[in-house]
Amino acid sequence: MIIVLSKSVSSHDKEMIRIYLRDRGFSVRDQTFGEDAVIGASGKGAVDIRELGLLPGVERVAATSKPYELVSRETKAEDTIVTVSAGPSFPGVKIGGSRITVIAGPCAVESREQIMETAALVRESGAVMLRGGAYKPRTSPYAFQGLGMQGLEFMKEAGEAQGMPIVTEVVSPELAVQMKDLTDMFQIGARNMQNFELLKKVGSLGKPVLLKRGPSATIEEWLLSAEYLLAAGTADVVLCERGIRTFETYTRNTLDISAIPVVKSLSHLPVIVDPSHAVGIRAKVSSAALAAIAAGAGGLTVEVHPRPDQALSDGPQSLYPEQFERLMRDIEALAPVVGKELLRTPRPGAARTFHAGAVSSSGVSGSPREPLPAAFCGENGAFAEQALTRVFGEDMPRLQVQSFPGIFDAVLEGSALAGVIPVENSQTGSIHENYDLFLRYSDIAIVGELKLRIVHCLIGDERASLDSITIVRSHPQGFAQCKEFLEKHPQWVLEPATTTAGAVASIAREGALKVAAIAGEAAALAHGLKVIKAGIETNPLNYTRFVIISRRIGDKAPVPPSLGSGAPNKASLVFSVPDEPGALFGCLKILSDRGINLSKLESRPIQGKPWEYLFYVDVSIPDTAGDFEAVITELKTKTRDFHHLGAYRASL
Repeated sequence: MIIVLSKSVSSHDKEMIRIYLRDRGFSVRDQTFGEDAVIGASGKGAVDIRELGLLPGVERVAATSKPYELVSRETKAEDTIVTVSAGPSFPGVKIGGSRITVIAGPCAVESREQIMETAALVRESGAVMLRGGAYKPRTSPYAFQGLGMQGLEFMKEAGEAQGMPIVTEVVSPELAVQMKDLTDMFQIGARNMQNFELLKKVGSLGKPVLLKRGPSATIEEWLLSAEYLLAAGTADVVLCERGIRTFETYTRNTLDISAIPVVKSLSHLPVIVDPSHAVGIRAKVSSAALAAIAAGAGGLTVEVHPRPDQALSDGPQSLYPEQFERLMRDIEALAPVVGKELLRTPRPGAARTFHAGAVSSSGVSGSPREPLPAAFCGENGAFAEQALTRVFGEDMPRLQVQSFPGIFDAVLEGSALAGVIPVENSQTGSIHENYDLFLRYSDIAIVGELKLRIVHCLIGDERASLDSITIVRSHPQGFAQCKEFLEKHPQWVLEPATTTAGAVASIAREGALKVAAIAGEAAALAHGLKVIKAGIETNPLNYTRFVIISRRIGDKAPVPPSLGSGAPNKASLVFSVPDEPGALFGCLKILSDRGINLSKLESRPIQGKPWEYLFYVDVSIPDTAGDFEAVITELKTKTRDFHHLGAYRASL
């Protein structure tokens, strides 16, 4: 049982609560749980929960049906997001939530050169945390046991050089104290999952902990081990499924994919997967990793070695750098299908480029202050808000505006650092009015893009049903994307709304029983309504392309670090051509002659100029930036009204 204390609880009231519980047969422990101070009560005592809840200083009582109280979702319904930081000068890495976190590195630290090389390789491919063993518990006493504290020092140096927090295994309570200042996250290995003295000591140190499942542990035993850590004092625990021992001998272990959704339903703690130890065969690791992401894992920890054949530990299951790079590309492509985005973090110094000097209305970076928000159009739960979260993370301040021009205004005036704009849907095509805004706001540039899978739901009041509905509200794009479903209900009146989430909000405000909305499930949760029917979009391959915009400062615009640090490989252009034979062909020939791929070409009438058209073009950027600059220069001589909307990294 968990007693959550009020923020203003006095020390006297707190002691009286303890006495009350002890007198009734409970063992009592103090605990900080997130932002809440709590008292945990365990044992065979008996108490009237209603009476306990009336004691001074008690905010609420959470009685769980599970033996793991702090870990249970009954105690905390919302998902926990664990932040691991390498220090105040580095951005924290978040595990859990809407993004996929990838941890990578060798099984063991073998030398300074090896860990420095590996850290650079995995960072380049997109890993955001560095793993590696300084102390290695091995089955054979004659096997390589690690470099000890020297190895940990090498690993910390490599992590700081690449701006990556490190996670390493701790094997004894005594070593935990020695390692505390050098590691950013402790790992409890599978063999130590039920080393309860180690769990209590590591938990008391307050650092984030990665807890691996034991090879023969049940899910309940695994969660009870996590309970030890939380009860001892740490608030940040990540669960790691790494395969269990079964009768199968072809793979090293059997990856228990089913454990991922089961644990997520039982506990609020984030769950990641170690596919390397699960299968133990290099060629099978990537397949197991992708299966884990599809099953709902919030991240992976993968073994990577520059030369696996020479590795002193676990070489057969370690990926070559090129295999890891391919896996990261596959994860990036799979992530939108499961409603997530691959987490990217800036290299050292890059975060300050975008966040530290918040852009003022004069366009000049000022002194560091609270980060400016990112702007989106719509109510809470909008698809645009989901896209914003994927790009910037859950902690990014958000600015809600009521129109798409309002986003451009906010970014231009400096009240928002960036904005999220939908420009195209895979089923219904371009959102032309938003493309047109770029021509009105020449100081705004596209700096990134994201493709979000759109799953539409019919949403209404708790008492509403398909039979009771007479009116359906949504954005016109929502209606178009759910055409087949709506055709089955011709009696419904369709009322257009500015945004899909706005349609949901209007029902919540009005308490309407006969009105439903078409929007995403997040909008229903945000406004306390229910999903009457899910997955009503005509085509499940329904994606919306959002672009990220920021204000140009000189000839550049700041890029969110979460979009990656690679060179731009895509650009969006707009131009018109003279009214003469071959004018458009001449422009396209310039691109073709330079080997530049054309991924989009669309015409749009020019406002106020009948029968004249603008051409919207998306093109690839070659590896040699000078070639592309030469193309732009040549295109300007062949076109009219040329606009370079921005250069950015393409979303897979």
